[in-house]
Amino acid sequence: MKYENEINIEFSSKSQNESFARVVIAAFVAQLDPTLEELSDIKTAVSEAVTNSIIHGYEEYTGKVHMYCKIIDNKILIEIKDFGKGIKDVNKAREPLFTSKPELERSGMGFTVMETFMDEVEVETKIGVGTKITLRKKLDSLEKV
Repeated sequence: MKYENEINIEFSSKSQNESFARVVIAAFVAQLDPTLEELSDIKTAVSEAVTNSIIHGYEEYTGKVHMYCKIIDNKILIEIKDFGKGIKDVNKAREPLFTSKPELERSGMGFTVMETFMDEVEVETKIGVGTKITLRKKLDSLEKV
């Protein structure tokens, strides 16, 4: 039997909502009984994706961030989407230590962190339209739900 569940939420692109996204994803993924390491990895990757949307996607104004998560058996798909300015050069943005906001003392490790903790990271972006980051992870601690 195949197990499926999903959530879809929207919140303002305010920095205090980054921790909200972490709590939501942790609560949703908890139904799979992940290890502490798996849960921490997922929360950290979501945190980085949401922070990127807030800081880089919207910059001076407040917009909306959408978070969609789907579980199929022991696989998790998470999409973080904004309708901000988009990313000019995705390959450059994915380079470790690259930051477009050095004045904010950003480390430039957001995509590197996401890629370290998740099995797959996809980036779709269009200038002036926004960015969608898709994160995928298989929970190795589970054979099947």
